[in-house]
Amino acid sequence: MNPSAVPPITEDDIAQYLANTPEFFERHAQLLTSVVLTSQHGQRAVSLLERQAEMLRDKIKALEQRIVEMVRNGSENAAIANRVQQWSRRLLAVADPAQLVEQVQDGLRECFEVPKVALRLWDVAPQWQQAPWAQGASEDVRSFASSLTMPFCGPNLGFEAIGWLPQAAQVRSVAMLALRPGMIDDAAQPAFGLLVLASDDADRFDSTMGTDFLTHMAELAAAALTRLRAV
Repeated sequence: MNPSAVPPITEDDIAQYLANTPEFFERHAQLLTSVVLTSQHGQRAVSLLERQAEMLRDKIKALEQRIVEMVRNGSENAAIANRVQQWSRRLLAVADPAQLVEQVQDGLRECFEVPKVALRLWDVAPQWQQAPWAQGASEDVRSFASSLTMPFCGPNLGFEAIGWLPQAAQVRSVAMLALRPGMIDDAAQPAFGLLVLASDDADRFDSTMGTDFLTHMAELAAAALTRLRAV
């Protein structure tokens, strides 16, 4: 065979050989300390063993940071779950349907520290049709609410419903929750209301935030407010 026809050995070939032949380092243990590499944490020279130890320490540090983040997220989720429970108890304790809308809004402000809250309902029972919260929802708003199958979170883009809020011009982020019978993602059921949560802080309701708790809140509010709907 012509020697020039033999392909040259590449770094990948060497790496594959070492990965498939771990006993190589048993036969040549001195290489673990004699091979010198540059440290990841500066320009000093370290042995292969020290370099591996550095990599393991960095990996452990990254895992520790992830654990800390998971614990923090777990604590935050537990706190939110407790607030949802408190708010649910408030809604269940409302005996007079006339107090439901106020309790929904006040509970969101007090339990979740949402600075600005508003809601509108439509297709309500005759005795509620003149209530302030049963006015002002245009056909466009109703269609928009029915199109939402999950909470909308993001910047204030000039939505008509923002006008229901106090000092609407200062609103910079918003969460809008459709109120419909049953599950929020049941597009077959048209919405009978829209709940608006807002803040002057642009980061309060971010488009990347999780919406699981907001979904639960929308469904709880809708279940309570169903008592005001026309039969």
